[in-house]
Amino acid sequence: QVQVVESGGGLVQPGGSLRLSCAASGGIFNMYDMGWYRQAPGKQREWVAVFGSEGGTRYADFVKGRFTISRDNAKNTVYLEMNSLKLEDTGVYYCNAHRNGMGYWGKGTLVTVSS
Repeated sequence: QVQVVESGGGLVQPGGSLRLSCAASGGIFNMYDMGWYRQAPGKQREWVAVFGSEGGTRYADFVKGRFTISRDNAKNTVYLEMNSLKLEDTGVYYCNAHRNGMGYWGKGTLVTVSS
């Protein structure tokens, strides 16, 4: 059973930066597509970015140029570097490990962008 644990959330002012981490265990990390999602208060969860097992990255349009996803297979960890944060980036950020139709979620880490 794959487990993922997010960390790094917090309170940041608009225009600031945060780096989220997601540590995975219980599986062969480099075989999983690793993604970040977020859920704003009162809204549905939405996809943010993915780092595929074969090395490709994709981003939602609303974070392109501001967020960067990376992974360290030696540490079984995926990161989300978030820059130029906006008020609307506020939400709980979730990590997802996906392979062969199976997805594993963490409990999330809260990011609050506020002045």
